Amino acid sequence: MKSHVRTLQIAFTYIGTIVGAGFATGQEILRFFTRYGHWALLTIMLSTVLFIWLGTKMMVIARRTGADSYEDFNRHLFGEKTGSRISLFTMVILIGVNSIMLAGAGAIFQEHLGFPYQAGLLITLFGSFILLKRGISGIMQLNSLVVPLMLTLSLIIIFNTFGLPGAERFLFLHTDHSTFSAWMSPLLYTAFNLGMAQAVLVPLARHTEDEQALVRGGILGGIGIGFMLLAAHFAMSSQMPGILQYEVPMGSIAFRLGSIVQLIYLLLIFLEIFSTFVANIYGVSVQLQQRLPVAPALVTPLLMLFCYLFSQFGFSSLLGLFYPIFGALALVWVSMLLRAPLSPPPRPPGSSGSDGMGTDAKERDKKKGITIVAVKPVIRGRK
Repeated sequence: MKSHVRTLQIAFTYIGTIVGAGFATGQEILRFFTRYGHWALLTIMLSTVLFIWLGTKMMVIARRTGADSYEDFNRHLFGEKTGSRISLFTMVILIGVNSIMLAGAGAIFQEHLGFPYQAGLLITLFGSFILLKRGISGIMQLNSLVVPLMLTLSLIIIFNTFGLPGAERFLFLHTDHSTFSAWMSPLLYTAFNLGMAQAVLVPLARHTEDEQALVRGGILGGIGIGFMLLAAHFAMSSQMPGILQYEVPMGSIAFRLGSIVQLIYLLLIFLEIFSTFVANIYGVSVQLQQRLPVAPALVTPLLMLFCYLFSQFGFSSLLGLFYPIFGALALVWVSMLLRAPLSPPPRPPGSSGSDGMGTDAKERDKKKGITIVAVKPVIRGRK
């Protein structure tokens, strides 16, 4: 029973990490899938397979190598120097993405709830600061509550769209974009999102003792992401091209289901943005604490202040400018993940030196202990 619960927690955290501002609001799906018309169904299937395969592989490698953070993971993929530079670049991207998440929260408050844009930003920042005190366990608990509700509402939206004129449009929707662009789009989308998700999934995998639960969670999470992609694309295709005018297109679709459902859906969109924002801030804060000569207690507030200032540019403008660029650069990271071999599995419980942690991690810790013991006598001898 405990293993099954852990599997669901991993799957929900995986889905919740990917389903952020651009996904939950519909902007990402419009830009990377729906606008490519009849190709979108096939490209969503490709993206789902990549999420299942590469997301699971990333978590298994992270666990077996004992990677405590995404910087440890990148050093394993690229080597010490290059991995450190890639991690620094990833951190910059995450800061930009956090600003987009924050701008998405402001857009929801302004466009659909009638509150000032700044109110959405400040409420998100305050709530994030409170939840971050609980660490990664708080992130998992939040996703375990929000993601099942999002999956349920995706089913409601699908059933509602079946009865609308143009429901079959997703099969025949015309596009002016090239076939090459249509098939590059899911690669860019998957690469970018997996590159960002490593900030949460790597430490999650490192602290998961049951590798089978990790594998099952990765598979279920990838399937769930694909299902939500398909549900949103199906609903938005029936409203093309008018839906392109909205900052939060999925919110406009929820409006047809009545004011109560709309309010619930917008609340869930906000919570998804909130959970992803918290997760990314958590990952970046850990890296900044290692790199900056600043008191750890000041790192998170300063990071949030930077995101607040950057979010003033607006949600859709940031999304349209940065996501394609980030996705293209993340392709390099994914290509290394594709080539990376799986490390030997950890020793089974009860064998020598095994406590459920990765074998590489145990060897690394053992080497560190030997080095400390060996250096001290030499120094004393010189004295």
